[in-house]
Amino acid sequence: MTKAKVVFASITGNNEDIADIVTSKLEEKNITVDIEEISQCDPSDFEDVDLCIVVPYTYDEGALPDEGIDFFEDMANLDLTGKIFGVAGSGDTFYGEYYCVAVDKFEEAFEHAGATKGTNSVKINLAPDTEEDLQKLDVFVNELVAKIAK
Repeated sequence: MTKAKVVFASITGNNEDIADIVTSKLEEKNITVDIEEISQCDPSDFEDVDLCIVVPYTYDEGALPDEGIDFFEDMANLDLTGKIFGVAGSGDTFYGEYYCVAVDKFEEAFEHAGATKGTNSVKINLAPDTEEDLQKLDVFVNELVAKIAK
């Protein structure tokens, strides 16, 4: 049985919504999913699953979520070789060059830990409430699942 861990950070609820959508889509594909808020878990939890997903928000001008800084820094000590990862998150295009920077930072942290990128990261402007957003998340999950199956 394939297992996934979805970790999210959310102030407005947008990223929790994204995490819930991703979790539901994974469960529809018979994947066992554990979903947790970032301050309530440890990155070493990723060592016990096949698929690692982070859904962070970007604060202000490119800052990581305060409640996720320890989690992010602790990822540097992991060896996630053989794990598949994906990163999705919401942001606000108002911030221009800083739009969804946390998504990129978590992608780099996974790569540094030796994990394999399962699909392109997803960046959603504000809430995941358009048909286009839902299609992006569909592709995100489908490509992650296909990568695990290989």
